Amino acid sequence: MPVYTVHAPSPHGTDLRATEKFAFVRDGFHFWAMIFGPIWLLWHRLWLALIGWVIFFAAFQAGLSSLGVGRTSIFFADIILALLMGLEATSLRRWTLSRGKWRQLDVVVADDRDTAERRFFERWSQKQRGIVNDQWAVDRGGPPPTRNVPGEPFSNPPPLPSGGIIGLFPEPGGSR
Repeated sequence: MPVYTVHAPSPHGTDLRATEKFAFVRDGFHFWAMIFGPIWLLWHRLWLALIGWVIFFAAFQAGLSSLGVGRTSIFFADIILALLMGLEATSLRRWTLSRGKWRQLDVVVADDRDTAERRFFERWSQKQRGIVNDQWAVDRGGPPPTRNVPGEPFSNPPPLPSGGIIGLFPEPGGSR
């Protein structure tokens, strides 16, 4: 199921009148970004990413040509670059939004964008009214164990299994 991240302009993050400005960015592979990389970047107004892509692509082509790489190898290298563009298109879009002072409000799992918008706004409106709904909450567990002093054992050691240690050694610190 696709995952969408929801972004809002920083000054309007909680303003109900600015909800039409929220951006829903689908995570995953973008076929059209792979096929028409520069056009896809233009369509989504990713100017810095487009400039970077053009400079990188030109330098890459010049570098391969100066090394005497054959046309077939250059073609396959271009295919790999196109695949990378398709895979990283959403990361470029999120990067551009974060540079424009947009902030990520939420992550929504839904089949399509309309369902993602509906789920987000249901949850967001309940949050704005102070209603707590744990239907979409994710239990991420407690914090990972940390060291109080470098070189010392963990402050929260994991519990030992009830039957002792499973593995090559019968007891902690035992002989090999």
